[in-house]
Amino acid sequence: MALSIGIVGLPNVGKSTLFNALTQKGVPAENYPFNTIDPNVGVVAVPDVRLKRLGEMSQSKKVLPAAIEFVDIAGLVKGASEGEGLGNKFLQHIREVDAIAEVVRLFDDEDIQHVHGETDPARDIDVINLELVLADMQSAEKRLERVERDSKSGDKEIVAERDVLRKIVPVLKEGKAARTVKLDAKEMLIAKSFHLLTMKPILYILNRKSGNINVDAEAGERWHHLKRFLEDEKAQYITVDVGVERDLSDVHEDERADFRRELGVSEDGINSLIRAGYDLLDLISFFTTGEQESRAWTIRRGSTAPEAGAAIHSDFRDKFIRAEVIAWDKLLEAGSWSSARGKGILRTEGKEYIVQDGDVMEFLHS
Repeated sequence: MALSIGIVGLPNVGKSTLFNALTQKGVPAENYPFNTIDPNVGVVAVPDVRLKRLGEMSQSKKVLPAAIEFVDIAGLVKGASEGEGLGNKFLQHIREVDAIAEVVRLFDDEDIQHVHGETDPARDIDVINLELVLADMQSAEKRLERVERDSKSGDKEIVAERDVLRKIVPVLKEGKAARTVKLDAKEMLIAKSFHLLTMKPILYILNRKSGNINVDAEAGERWHHLKRFLEDEKAQYITVDVGVERDLSDVHEDERADFRRELGVSEDGINSLIRAGYDLLDLISFFTTGEQESRAWTIRRGSTAPEAGAAIHSDFRDKFIRAEVIAWDKLLEAGSWSSARGKGILRTEGKEYIVQDGDVMEFLHS
């Protein structure tokens, strides 16, 4: 499942530094069904201790984690929706990704000039989000104008499209994202066909910098504005010291914990970001394990057993008979697949089974 997250942000906020730190977590592309990898696309492993332990139990020759694409998108400037800077390229690249990771600068640094003169994260978010809204408003208004005319034919599909656009366009004109419009499941499916930028989920990456004044530590008016925005929007966000993560990417794994303690950074920010991106896309992992390989497979939350099987091979969906299933921790307790079968703790599930995060599965097909 080739799903991607676009990294966006104003100039000089740490966007490319973050991408460089992420690509240090890169995985061999030949193991994954992604398209040709461009220079600004990185395929990164999703950290998962469950898979590591399954690989150790099975003494697997290979351990293949789930993977996700991150795309370093050209920097945005005010006026991008009108083609300013690399605006057209920026907006087109965002249309092609499944979600947005918006890097927001929290630090003051005289050596790294802010494009607007001073750091104000809430304002920076407004600049980027407004450009996305304006771009959507242009495309949605043009489409509505066309379908208003075509709907006179009485075609039910065109009428349904018109009705959804009639809900979305006024909200965009108010400067709000299309994702804030209340739509039912059928309307949401129609809305997705418009490929609107503001329908995509957003993860805000708040970029601190050690040794500098940071807005969150200062806890002044700039921080209160940002907190109010994040709370009002019920936004998903994480805080990362991007520079530290880039520097630590070259340090041996055994020594990173010591360096983190010295720098006052307790968590692996890049791993937290990758996991947050995985969750943002509403993805889960199921596992297969054996002597040859242990592997995490990526599926949408709520997928049925045949849909999950299709991640491995289309025959597991089209010719599905049943699946043997056990939770990863129960399998570790049993010690092996054969032991779990002997103890009668493997479950047999059919076509209607909804796969759970952490299931270990074997599929039977005709």
